[in-house]
Amino acid sequence: MPSQALVDTEQLKSLTGYRRPGDIERWLRTHDIRFFPSKNGPVTTIDSLNSALGLQSKHPDNAQEIEFL
Repeated sequence: MPSQALVDTEQLKSLTGYRRPGDIERWLRTHDIRFFPSKNGPVTTIDSLNSALGLQSKHPDNAQEIEFL
């Protein structure tokens, strides 16, 4: 199961270097990172960040099934 840990606005401020929610949203859009608005600013998921950065999840969606004999 993929990680769906949320990355909140405070973490995004640290990651992006921006302080205003609108600036963070613009940064997320520029980098094609899906996000959700909240009353404190945008939030996203670790998976969305990893996907935009081209990183693979530890648990790929197309995991192969193992047969036991």
